[in-house]
Amino acid sequence: MTIEIDIGRQELLFEGHPYSISSSRNGVGERNGSFCTPRGRHIVRAKIGAGQPLNAVFVRRRPTGEVWTPALHAAHPGRDWILTRILWLSGSEPGFNRLGEVDTMRRYIYIHGCPELAEMGRPGSIGCIRMRGEDILELFARVPPYTPVIIHK
Repeated sequence: MTIEIDIGRQELLFEGHPYSISSSRNGVGERNGSFCTPRGRHIVRAKIGAGQPLNAVFVRRRPTGEVWTPALHAAHPGRDWILTRILWLSGSEPGFNRLGEVDTMRRYIYIHGCPELAEMGRPGSIGCIRMRGEDILELFARVPPYTPVIIHK
């Protein structure tokens, strides 16, 4: 079982089930500081957030105790919301998306939940793969650690 992410279609496919996503508004790229979505073969290195409520807010992979609401969103304009669950990705291709200036894990690239206001089906993140809260809950429950992930354009 492999997670396949098609950047062109803005779709994540797992075991025949498609999910709408939002990848980086800066396009694809592997370099640190590019704010692009990295391509190639990866693995789910860590699963973070089990037991947290839908729309739980995370900062630096830790729950803040907040739960996202439109009012909280309005109080923090411009905040990059990481919600509900995190699947932290690690590159599997040394020199392309692993180690050095192209290390996906050190770039903190995740598959994670986002606010209901975020548009799916078109690029909008700063590198990560965003999903609806209910979708990331479902995917999180089905995906074991070290599941392969392929990201392609």
